[in-house]
Amino acid sequence: MTLLRVAVAGLGAIARTAHLPLLERRRDLFEIAALCDLSPTARTELGERYGVPEGRRHATVPELLDAGGFDAVLLLTSGSHGADAEAALRAGYAVLCEKPLAFTRAEAERVDAAERDQGRGPRLMVGHMKQYDPAAARLARLLEEAGGPATVRSVEVCVLHPTGPDQLAFAHLPAPPEDVDGAALAALRARDAALTDAALGEEAPARARSLFHIVNGSLCHDLSLLRMTTGSPATVDLAAMWPEDTDPGSVELTGSLPGSRARYSARWHYLPGHAAYRETFAVHHEGGTLELAFPSPYLMNAPTVLTAAANDGGTESRTAFRSVTEAFEEELVAFHAMVTEGAPPRTGVAGATEDLTTAQRAVARFAAQHQLPCEGEAATA
Repeated sequence: MTLLRVAVAGLGAIARTAHLPLLERRRDLFEIAALCDLSPTARTELGERYGVPEGRRHATVPELLDAGGFDAVLLLTSGSHGADAEAALRAGYAVLCEKPLAFTRAEAERVDAAERDQGRGPRLMVGHMKQYDPAAARLARLLEEAGGPATVRSVEVCVLHPTGPDQLAFAHLPAPPEDVDGAALAALRARDAALTDAALGEEAPARARSLFHIVNGSLCHDLSLLRMTTGSPATVDLAAMWPEDTDPGSVELTGSLPGSRARYSARWHYLPGHAAYRETFAVHHEGGTLELAFPSPYLMNAPTVLTAAANDGGTESRTAFRSVTEAFEEELVAFHAMVTEGAPPRTGVAGATEDLTTAQRAVARFAAQHQLPCEGEAATA
């Protein structure tokens, strides 16, 4: 098979625990050709570990793109990826970027234009690895066999989110590097703050901003599963946050799904003292229930459990499905197929834009409920 030379930009937790080890595991498909990070220590450590020569280790994405020497780039940096994704596409590279793709619909439109201008089919995948989980794929198949989205009555999501360090304790990651270029980091943070202003308006209060980033950066995984099964939310009828003195605390979204026959509810709880991450995605349809239970996303080859409950001649039957096939690895294999064969990704610019729009609608609803200012793109989402 075609060996894809990839550059990895952003050498933080997701790169160290998932992407870099899996790229090395799949040396039949990938070669790690270049690295990029603001920290010289991270560049040296991981460059030596993965055999990337010093001349192919770069501090910034523009430097990386100018140097070249690869076929595709993984954007694993924090914040919005819109500008870097657009630049990479215009430089001729295929892109796999972590969520969120962007903070504004204007960014997403520019990324879409850059991809279309290449005239080469799909060139960008957004990293929603849960869509590539074998259990999620089986849920989608079983739902179709049960009659598809028209039979769905409700989708219910619950995310129990402990601290990042608690989720990553097993990985024994080094302490965050202290040699990051402060000016460069400050510039990136200022860029993301300005984009948030454009999305929500400069007067948007802190809680509205927090809601936006929770939906756009975490609950977006569940929005991606909705897109895969029922379609994106048609409305956001309620957006709640509590307790008032805790940020982040808990978030709830409810609304209708396409066709108006079904509704969704999503609850996200940041629980610093909780024992473990847990996420459930339950689809209640007219013939039964399909429920996914996800473990921590950073654990490799930890099975997601799909439980299918159905009517079996007047009695309830329950079947559990488990697979240790790694969703991150399946995502990388799908990215390879996109680049080399033109296979469409499960989330491209259009899907990411739908999720972003839902996040902006959540802020608009929250602002309306609490008589808060709502401007920027959220005012017209």
